[in-house]
Formats: sequence, C-alpha cells, structure tokens
Amino acid sequence: MSFKKTVEDFTCEHCGAHVKGDGYTNHCPQCLWSKHVDVEPGDRAAACGGMMRPVILEGSTGTYRIIQHCGRCGISRPIGVSKRDDMEAVLALAGNR
Repeated sequence: MSFKKTVEDFTCEHCGAHVKGDGYTNHCPQCLWSKHVDVEPGDRAAACGGMMRPVILEGSTGTYRIIQHCGRCGISRPIGVSKRDDMEAVLALAGNR
C-alpha cells in the first residue's frame, strides 16, 4: 500500500482547534490528539473512528515520536512530531515515562 497524500482541514474533536492540513497532517498540533481513521497512513480505511490520546513521547533528538492510544479499540501507534506541534504539549508528554 502506498501513502495517499490528501489535503484536509479539520476541527479537532478533542480541543476544538481548527487545523489547516498540508497532506501530511495526522493530528492536532495544539493538543496532539487525533482520530483513528487510517489503517495505513492516508488511506482513511479504519472503521473505528475513536479518539487517539497522546500518551508518551519516545525517541531521541531528531527522531521523536508521540505514541497515541485509541480510546475505542485500544490500538496504540506512533506518529512523528511535527514542526507545527505545540512544544509545551510535546514536552509535557516527556514526563509520562
């Protein structure tokens, strides 16, 4: 399966922020939450639709990832930290170890 870039704007269902998508946007840059909509990145094939809560920050300088957990189906997945992300929210996850 290849990644399908689709530019989508959305309103975060967790914090209400309006997010302007760039085709790679997979989470809210304000609160770091997302919605479980993909099986593979960009495919929008997941039937779950649950909210993905950011639970921990892992990695090392330059390769940090946010681990999210779906409140509906229980799946966990990593997502990359974006330059657009609120760094205070990202750093708050670092304390969850």
